[in-house]
Amino acid sequence: MADNLPMFDMFDLEEDPDALVDEVAALLDSLSRLSEAARIHTINKIRMEIHKYSPFSNEPVDMVQWVLSEHVTANDYNPNAVAPPEMRLLEHSIKEDGFTQPIVSWKHDGIYEVVDGFHRHRVGKESKAVGARTKGYLPLVVVNQERQGRNDRIAATIRHNRARGKHRVDGMSEIVVELKRRNWSNERISRELGMDEDEILRLCQITGLAELFTDQEFSKSWDVEGAVTEDDFEGITDDIETYGDETEGFRTVNTSDENRIFHTFDKWECHKAGFFDTHVDGMSRGEAEEQYRVFLANIPRFADALEHVITEWKHSCEHYLTNVAMNRIAWMGQAAACYAMGIPAVYRGGFSLLTEAEQSAANECALTYLNKWLEANDREAVTMDVAYSGSRQSDIY
Repeated sequence: MADNLPMFDMFDLEEDPDALVDEVAALLDSLSRLSEAARIHTINKIRMEIHKYSPFSNEPVDMVQWVLSEHVTANDYNPNAVAPPEMRLLEHSIKEDGFTQPIVSWKHDGIYEVVDGFHRHRVGKESKAVGARTKGYLPLVVVNQERQGRNDRIAATIRHNRARGKHRVDGMSEIVVELKRRNWSNERISRELGMDEDEILRLCQITGLAELFTDQEFSKSWDVEGAVTEDDFEGITDDIETYGDETEGFRTVNTSDENRIFHTFDKWECHKAGFFDTHVDGMSRGEAEEQYRVFLANIPRFADALEHVITEWKHSCEHYLTNVAMNRIAWMGQAAACYAMGIPAVYRGGFSLLTEAEQSAANECALTYLNKWLEANDREAVTMDVAYSGSRQSDIY
């Protein structure tokens, strides 16, 4: 940059760098004569030029630009979710404090696709007050341009979400499915997304897709090739002592609890009822999630379905409710909705549509019937915190 300003030599700049700032400031004064749109465009271009010379040019945050919101679009794979109260708080925060964090994006074909900051992007587009103040623009940074593959973008989104400690498990299961179908190994998923193998297994189980369990590292009991038939499980019983020293060969990775009961998925009543299906015929996602919401808000109806689940779904309850490493409250809600309406677990996002009071009531109802099952099966009742278990599975039904 200094080479283009002959009135300074490098010695002078080292002695008095502010002299260059003063000269640039005089040039920038002409920006006031430009129209608003031209001024924003020009400032973005100037920032890009400065960014080229920055010692931090490899850091996306070093270059924040303002982009018209119509040129910014959401991605189709973000599993993170913010409930309505938190969305209102986010809008209030941006209205009062302004944008304090840019939206992370990647650029292709003149469009900026959101990698992180989906909800900030929504507020900027949907809030009239925020949109008026920012004149229809959004603050963006662009991730490393050399990593533009969909896999890399998905991984970047998940890393951002998980670094904040929150993501939706139903969305995460879909992400893991896609990455595995794109030939990502479990080891790579674990490394890139910060998961352990137990979590990858649980997320794969949510999908109910047999081909995802062919990896030998998970367990022999999930060694499935093509269609699943009764022959695939010939010789396997539910009596764990039958196998003697070979028991470990037929267990999933999450086997540290000797009190856990295992059943192969062909015996899960929830599986046969469509718990792992990916759609409901004749119903959109929004419609299914709304039915899910209405069901959970009706506590007597919810309780009645839970009573049927804990008395009729013997194998499913034994397999899932003895697993202390999972969110059993979530499973109870998903199982009840599947039993009562045939709504698969993939539509559990309907839980986030409930009010906070409705969510609390549904949680307490699920806990009541979880403890009812535990006590009926000679197990100790648990608190809500214990029933929820790991934080990676919270905030879902």
